[in-house]
Amino acid sequence: MNKNYFALLALLLLITLTSQSQTLKDIKFGKGMINFIAKDSSFSVKFAPRFQLLSTTEWNDDGEGYGEGNTSFLVRRARLKFDGFAFSPKLKYKLELGLSNRDISGASIYTGNAPRYILDAVIKWNFYGNLVLWAGQTKLPGNRERVISSANLQLVDRSLLNAAFNIDRDLGIQIRHHFNVSENFVIREIFSVAQGEGRNVVTENLGGHQYTGRLEFLPFGDFKGKGDYKGSSLERESTTKLAVGVSYDFNNNAVKTLSNRGTYMANDIGYYETDINTVFIDAILKYKGFSFMGEYSNRNAGDPIAKNSDGTETGDVVPEGYGVNLQSGYLFKKNWELTGRFSTIDLNNKETSNQYTIGTSKYILGHKLKVQSDVSYLTLDGIGDEIRFRLQLDVHF
Repeated sequence: MNKNYFALLALLLLITLTSQSQTLKDIKFGKGMINFIAKDSSFSVKFAPRFQLLSTTEWNDDGEGYGEGNTSFLVRRARLKFDGFAFSPKLKYKLELGLSNRDISGASIYTGNAPRYILDAVIKWNFYGNLVLWAGQTKLPGNRERVISSANLQLVDRSLLNAAFNIDRDLGIQIRHHFNVSENFVIREIFSVAQGEGRNVVTENLGGHQYTGRLEFLPFGDFKGKGDYKGSSLERESTTKLAVGVSYDFNNNAVKTLSNRGTYMANDIGYYETDINTVFIDAILKYKGFSFMGEYSNRNAGDPIAKNSDGTETGDVVPEGYGVNLQSGYLFKKNWELTGRFSTIDLNNKETSNQYTIGTSKYILGHKLKVQSDVSYLTLDGIGDEIRFRLQLDVHF
């Protein structure tokens, strides 16, 4: 990273610490390293760094049995998160920066040949009643597993379905609203218009735009601690809580193979364009120490095979198909959890790829400090079978 970034960050932290040193007495692990509110209540800043250390061992079947395992160690995520309000509590913001190699990878001419440091940079304005306008770069309202923060996952990482279908982050605006049908029944609505080419793009928009709509139904009321977007049943709901979500994403004249992800479909006259539709249906249920989450995804394109102006194929293909992810866990009294997952995807009418996972977690201070491990058996289409063991430490100040 450029030294100027470190200098700027150090200066910001120093200013915050020296200007409100008395707040340090109230700091607790997991509540943010810095919590600052201006004396005139005109703005606030909360700073919370986090990181994940991951060890992975994989055994691949080469047709003659599983050979010797390959082990890797990785700083999976290392992030700096800032949030608070500006001018009024009705105008909130979130800024999240990624520092690990996997967070900043993907530099190209479309990102100014610069590392992709920015994950989220979004303003949230509650301008009227229950209406909130989001503007900037953030996650689109797609599948639940993707919207759940990587800091709050029930297993070491997300599923095979998420890797194939999620629509990730983009630049644009979102309108969010919620209302009560009855005393407990809550309905949420989200509508998003985005650029359609993913995060940190600095070039002019290619193709069309991306439109996403989502409805969520919570028939038994809100979850404690926003638990419908957190893995595990750490709040141990005393009554059954259920959330069901449906999302539809339409990327008009998309120029990338995975809607707003994947590779650009370049051809002899510029870029191949095709409409891409993605549907997500998901549900999460929690009661006491029990939790269950299920998801279904489906993607199709107007013409999935990219072509040149003369009709010849370029080699790029939009992967059409569907996926299913089912996972469930039980949290024991001393915050040990046992979790099972099954994921399957079928792309372009080929043989399906499957993932079977058993994981265990120890929540030392909820999701803020935890140790997780899992073992998976994967049958990957065109690649072969694989056994994978992972061990991860998650620290979130």
